[in-house]
Amino acid sequence: MSEATEQKKPAGRRKFELDPRLASYKGVWVFVEHERGVAHSVSWELMGEGRKLADKLGVPLAGVVMGAPGIHSRHFCQEAFHYGADLCYLMEDPVLADYRNQPFTKGLTDLVNAYQPEILLLGATTLGRDLAGSVATTLQTGLTADCTELNIDMENRSLAATRPTFGGSLLCTIVTLNYRPQMATVRPRVMSMPKKDETRTGSIIENSLGLIETDIVTKVLQYMPDNLQDKPQLPFADIIVSGGRGMKRPENFQLIWDLAKVLGAEVGATRPVVQAGWVDLDRQVGQSGKTVRPKLYIAAGISGAIQHRVGMEGSDVIIAINSDPNAPIFDFATYGIVGNAMTVLPALTEAFRQQLATAKVAV
Repeated sequence: MSEATEQKKPAGRRKFELDPRLASYKGVWVFVEHERGVAHSVSWELMGEGRKLADKLGVPLAGVVMGAPGIHSRHFCQEAFHYGADLCYLMEDPVLADYRNQPFTKGLTDLVNAYQPEILLLGATTLGRDLAGSVATTLQTGLTADCTELNIDMENRSLAATRPTFGGSLLCTIVTLNYRPQMATVRPRVMSMPKKDETRTGSIIENSLGLIETDIVTKVLQYMPDNLQDKPQLPFADIIVSGGRGMKRPENFQLIWDLAKVLGAEVGATRPVVQAGWVDLDRQVGQSGKTVRPKLYIAAGISGAIQHRVGMEGSDVIIAINSDPNAPIFDFATYGIVGNAMTVLPALTEAFRQQLATAKVAV
C-alpha cells in the first residue's frame, strides 16, 4: 500500500477510556419517591428499567428510600425488592417526613459520595425534577431530563439517555463520559410497569442523615393535598380519545367528547388544539404535556408529529383517523382509518353505543 493510500485511510472512531478515578463507581440506583405513605408509580417503572441496565452492566440494582422512621420506609424497601432491586439504601430521619430540598439533597448526595453508583435514576415529577437538579449540581455531574429511552453503550459503559430536543422535532442521545454518577429523569408512564415478584428479597443498608430541624431553612407549615376530583387523569386512563388540528373547528371537537362519553374514556388533545383554547392544558398529550399508556388510544385528526408521538406511543392499541394517507401517525398506529374525522367519529360513536346497549341487554 502506498503512502498516499495510507494517508487517505479513515482513522476510525477513537475508543473512549474511562478516567481511572471513575472506575470505582458501580451499580444502578433508583430513587423511590413517596408521599403520605404512598409510593409514586414512576419509582417502580424506573425499577424495571433499572433492572435491564444493571443486567447489561453486570452490577447490582439498588433502591434509595428516604423518609421518617416508621413502617412505611421499610415497606418501600420491600416493594423495591419485589420490583427488581437487589438491595436498598434506607435513610430515616424525622426531618425527612415531608419533602424539602435541603435535607433530601444532602441525604442523597451523601449516599452517592459514600457508595458511588454509576447511574442514578429519578422520576421527572415535581419532586424528582427539583431533587435531581440540586443533586446533579452539588455533585457536579451530568443530568439528562425527561428521557424517553435508556440504554447502555457497552463500549464505554455509558448511560445512553435519549430525549426529544429542538421543541420535540428531533430525538437526541446524550452520554456523560467524564463524570459520575450518570443521572437521568423519566416522566411517569413513559416506561412500562415491571411484573411484581413478591418472592424476591434483598438487603437493607441503613444510613443516617446528620441534620436537625434547626439546620433546615424551609419549614412545613401545613399539608394541603391537591383536589383532583374535577381534573383529568390522563396518565392513568385505560381509554383516551384525542383530537388534533384536523378537527378543523372548536365546535367539531364535541365529536371527541361524544365518543369519549360512550366509551367512558378521557379526552386528550395536541398542543395546537390546547393553544387555540379548545380544551384545557391538563388534556394535552405529548412532550410538553402528559405521557400516557392507555389500553386504547384513538387519535382523530392528529398527524403524528414526534412531539405528540413521544407522549402516547406506549399505548397498547392505537387507532388513527386521518384524511391524509401519508400522515406519520399511520407509521406506528395499530389500526388506521383513512377518512374525514367528522364523518368517522359519529359512525364510531353510534356503533359503540349500539354494541354497549346490546351487551347490557345480554347481561
